[in-house]
Amino acid sequence: MGRLISKIFLKKILDKEKKNNKIVVFTNGCFDILHRGHIRYLRKAKKFGDILVVGLNNDSSVRTIKGSNRPIIPEIERAEILASLNMVDYIVTFSENTPYDLIKFLKPDILVKGADYQVSEIAGSDIVKKNGGKVKRIKLEKGLGTSEIIEIIIKRYKKMKTRSFNNNKRALGKKIV
Repeated sequence: MGRLISKIFLKKILDKEKKNNKIVVFTNGCFDILHRGHIRYLRKAKKFGDILVVGLNNDSSVRTIKGSNRPIIPEIERAEILASLNMVDYIVTFSENTPYDLIKFLKPDILVKGADYQVSEIAGSDIVKKNGGKVKRIKLEKGLGTSEIIEIIIKRYKKMKTRSFNNNKRALGKKIV
C-alpha cells in the first residue's frame, strides 16, 4: 500500500531505489471519484516497473482544470483512497496544472498517461526521454470517467426527485378518512 509523501523525501527514496536498479513509474491525475477505469489504469501502469508514483492534482489545481464544482472528493481523501491500493507505492500532490516541474524533479524512468494524449502532449515526456526513459500510453476504457459518473448521478437524482414530487402530489390529492 502506498503513502502520501513530500516530493523532497520521495526524491531521496527514489534515488536510493534507482541505485538498486528499481524502475520508477510515474503517472498523474485528479483521481476524483475513484472508479474501475482508474483501478485498471493504475494496475497497467504498475506493470511497467517496480515502483509506482502517482502525482495527484491538489484541489486548487483540479478546480483550474475541471471547473469550480470539482473536485468532488477533497485531495487528502483522494490521497488516502489511492494509498489504500496495493499497486500504488507513493502519492505526491502538486499544485500546478501539469506535473512538469514534479517530473523534472523526480526524474522517473517511465512516464505513463492515457492514450487520449499524444506523446508530444504529455507533460514531462521531453524530460523523461532526455534522461533515457520511456513514455507509455494506456488505452482508456470508454464510459469509465468521473465526468460520466457525475452525469449519471445528476440524471438519476433528477429522476428520483421528479418521481418523489409526483408521488407526493398524488398523496396530497387523496382524501384521508
